[in-house]
Order: sequence, then structure tokens, then C-alpha cells
Amino acid sequence: MLYWLSELLKINLLGYITVRAGIAFFLALFFTLFLMPRFIRWAQNTSRVQPINGWAPDRHKEKAKTPTMGGVVFIGATILASLISIRLTNVYALGAILTLVLFALIGFQDDYAKIKKNQNLAGLKARTKLLLQFISALVVALFLFNLSDFNTNLYVPFIKNPIYDMGLLAIVFWVIIIIATSNAVNLTDGLDGLATVPSLAALTSFSIIIYITGNVKISAYLLMPTFNIGEVAIISSALMGALTGFLWHNCHPAEVFMGDSGSLTIGAFLGYLAIISKSEILLLIIGLIFVIETLSVILQVGSFKLRKKRVFLMAPIHHHFEMKHWAENKIIVRFWIISILSNMIALISLKIR
Repeated sequence: MLYWLSELLKINLLGYITVRAGIAFFLALFFTLFLMPRFIRWAQNTSRVQPINGWAPDRHKEKAKTPTMGGVVFIGATILASLISIRLTNVYALGAILTLVLFALIGFQDDYAKIKKNQNLAGLKARTKLLLQFISALVVALFLFNLSDFNTNLYVPFIKNPIYDMGLLAIVFWVIIIIATSNAVNLTDGLDGLATVPSLAALTSFSIIIYITGNVKISAYLLMPTFNIGEVAIISSALMGALTGFLWHNCHPAEVFMGDSGSLTIGAFLGYLAIISKSEILLLIIGLIFVIETLSVILQVGSFKLRKKRVFLMAPIHHHFEMKHWAENKIIVRFWIISILSNMIALISLKIR
């Protein structure tokens, strides 16, 4: 709408991506801050609260009455702010909205099933959830594969030219990226605000990378690929604003949890951003905390199946530190610091090619 107004009323300022990204940020922030307290009250009155996993550390039992599904609010705020701010004819922006909607629906179904049965493990069956994620990721991957101005080249950090044209394999690769990132953020969302700030850090990095990739002059200077994806930075900025508003209520002690409707959607969106910006490998650094959390689960499960021994006291790894009696705030802030530092390294790597 804002882009349409810029052309209709000849307001050049609204034509700039950076201006509309800033507007989208504050619109999503306002929507979230306005709606979240009302959602929290409604959830408390209707018992839409978080069921606690029986295997979780004892300190989590005090969180049993905390409302969940906050992701519905901030994802909704993101989509609304984005639709107001983006150029609706940009196919990459529409692909981003599609990704948000598809995975928010999966997360909502999972959250609702848990709340209805009042049991943390009573959501969608693992196979059902994975199947829905696969179908959604495949839809997004096929959408990108069929765009005429997008390619299937694979780029790696520090090398200016693509190392391989994946062809049809790109579809498989992109599906894996989206599903893996979606589940990685979901695993990280175990403490108050733990997944929120690393997500904000990752979105900041991707917003910068996408803006550069969408700008012919800057991308040429930095020897990066160029695609018309600049509008997606506006959606990324909107999600940053929405997450900032959510963090206001999600910081320790949390008044609301994002639930799978938030974490699965954020992860899938980060995967989408990595794909369109040709930063799939760089995603390992940008989302380092998510990678560490996922690897801790893989190591724990693999070690127990092969050796009948556990590597950690509990997985994901943030629970390991809880079992070692670290204060929750200490775990959260230290993970935030690692995430911010890893994203700084990722951004520095853009100039080293």
C-alpha cells in the first residue's frame, strides 16, 4: 500500500526500501504491543496455557500457567505490517508471506492440540508434523525453482563465485534447509526469550544481506549475487519489530510463550531468507545457537542409541546447563552473546571474498 501511495501521490520517500522497512518495523511493533496484552488476558481466562513436559527440569513447573501461542499474534502483526509496506508485485516478497502463513498454520495446529489435551507431548504426531513441514517446504522450494530470474547456484563464504549449480537437487536442498531451520529454532525455544534474541540477530544479518543482494551497485562492489529481493528485507524488518514487541512480554519471567506457531514459523522464514540470499552455508554461522542446540539433541540421541550413554545431562543443551544449576538468566544472556558475536562474524565475512 505504501509503495502504491508513493507512485500515486509522487512521494519519493515511500519508494525507498529502507524507509518502508523502518515503517514496517514500527507498525509490527505497535500491533504486537497493542494486541499481546489482550491476547494474554484472553489466554489466561480461557486456559490457553503451556503444558509442561514431564521430563523438563523441576523449575519449569512454575511456568505451567503461562499462556502460549504468542506466535499467532506476532506473526499476524508481521504479515499485516508487511502487506501495508511491501510492493505486492514482488514475487520474492509474496514467497516470504507464503512461507510465514504455511508454517504458522502448522505451528498453530500443534499448539492447539497440546492445549486441548493439556499435555506437552500431545500435539501433532512427529510424522504428521514432519509431513506437513515437508509439503510446505516443497511448495516454497518449487515456487522459487520456477522463478525465471532465480538460479540454483550454491555459494559458500569467502568465495566470490558459485561452486556448483545444483539443478534439480536445489529443490531437495532447499526443502532440507527450511525444515532443518524450522525445527532448530523450535528446539531452541525452551527458556524465556532464549530463541527470541538469536532470531532478532539472525533477522538483522539477513536483512542487511538481502538489502545488499537486492542492490546492484552494492552487491557488485562486494562481489555478491544480485536478485530483486530487496522487498523481502521489509518483511524481515517487520518480523524484527514484532519480535521486539513480543520480547517485552517474553523476557524472564515470561508472561507468554511463542509456541510452535512462532518458533516453527521463524525458523522456516530464516531458511527462506538464507535460500533467496544465497547464504545457505552462511546460515550455519548466522544461526549458530540454533545449530548448537540441534547438534546437542543429535549427539544425545545418537550416543544413547549406540552406547547407552548420555553426552549431556539433558538435551537440548540449555537444559544441560539448567541441570548444572545455572541461573536461567545466565544461560539466556550467554546464549544471546554467542548469537550476537556469531552474526557479527557472518557480516564481516561478506567483505572477505
